[in-house]
Amino acid sequence: MRVLFDQGTPVPLRNYLGAHKVATAAEMGWSTLSNGELLDAAEKEFDLLITTDQALRTQQNLPGRKLAVLILPFASWPRLKLNAEKIVSRVAALRAGEYAELHLNSLDTRADESEI
Repeated sequence: MRVLFDQGTPVPLRNYLGAHKVATAAEMGWSTLSNGELLDAAEKEFDLLITTDQALRTQQNLPGRKLAVLILPFASWPRLKLNAEKIVSRVAALRAGEYAELHLNSLDTRADESEI
């Protein structure tokens, strides 16, 4: 799967996604694109966008897109690293056009996921 990390997605996460081709928005030269422009550009070259932008779902029209989107709850790599296996599993399960949010309980490191 071709995966794009949005601004704010911790780059070390790519080390856990070795089965996938991962690039960042910055590497693609897309750092200055608006969310809508980024989604349009990503959809042409990627299968999945991983972002920490909690407002993406409400600001953009996601239904009908080919691009799958995974929203991480925060950009803190130390906290995400504790749940890297859960993130990898969720990435593997996502299909074209799906939208999912990964929720982590602030009191512990157990992951809970939901789809919208």
